[in-house]
Amino acid sequence: MIRETPRNFLDILRSYVPDPSHPAGTLREEFADFFTEFQSEARPSVEPVLIRGDLRGVWCKVPESRPDRTLLFFHGGDFTVGSTADHLGFCSELARAGQSRLFSVDYRLAPEQVFPAQADDALAAYRYLLKQGVLPHRIIPVGISAGATLVLDLLLMLRDQHLPLPPAAVCMSPVVDLKFGGESITASQDTDWMTPGRLAALRTAYLGGREPDDPLASPINAQLSGLPPVYLQTGTGELLYDDISAFARKMKWAGVPVRFEIWEGMFHYWQIFGRQIPEAGGAVSHIGAFVRDIFDR
Repeated sequence: MIRETPRNFLDILRSYVPDPSHPAGTLREEFADFFTEFQSEARPSVEPVLIRGDLRGVWCKVPESRPDRTLLFFHGGDFTVGSTADHLGFCSELARAGQSRLFSVDYRLAPEQVFPAQADDALAAYRYLLKQGVLPHRIIPVGISAGATLVLDLLLMLRDQHLPLPPAAVCMSPVVDLKFGGESITASQDTDWMTPGRLAALRTAYLGGREPDDPLASPINAQLSGLPPVYLQTGTGELLYDDISAFARKMKWAGVPVRFEIWEGMFHYWQIFGRQIPEAGGAVSHIGAFVRDIFDR
């Protein structure tokens, strides 16, 4: 159960309403200030590195981290906000649950850099790890929200470019269809803090005039066969619930091994709210068990 009533906590989350008149830098500071306070107070040790050009990554380690296990993490934030710095509590929990070190990518953000820059950065980060001597079967990409979409993009690009694939991937509430056609987009407005208006704004900023049908923009349109196992989480209260469910079915039809986990009543991004919601810790614990099982094989 949620410690506060779902309605009260959703009202708190809904109080974060980005003002489009604010500069992008201000919006990112407001996002960081608001969401950081809800995460675990635990913090990993960090080591920033340069991947290429202005693309940076951060090694995050906790006492439980094993050097032969790497989580390649992509944060959320509508493709327009978010960074490693404002996900450190969550990174710490993921690293601890998976007994892994975590490499978080500060990919480029829209509207300054639009699609497919973010997907290109995901691929560059994976290539960087390989060049550093990290073996592909010791890497598991993990992402939440927009970051989970980048995980799917990464898998598709690796397959299509005949590059070595990781043994599995973890996607928490990915954005899989930028047309947002599922019935839950409108039916779940009382159970989520995201809104159809925010989703439309995300699409406009991210695509920069490109079509939403592109398979990397909307992975539900991709040919999915040949991908490694995917652990997929969603909540029944999410606006994206129907889109994610349809995507899970398509992966199964394509022969992709899918572990599709549905959390009753949970809303978008719930996994990071470890200081308020017991289900957040439960979701991370399940991810950790999946990661450990894959690495132990």
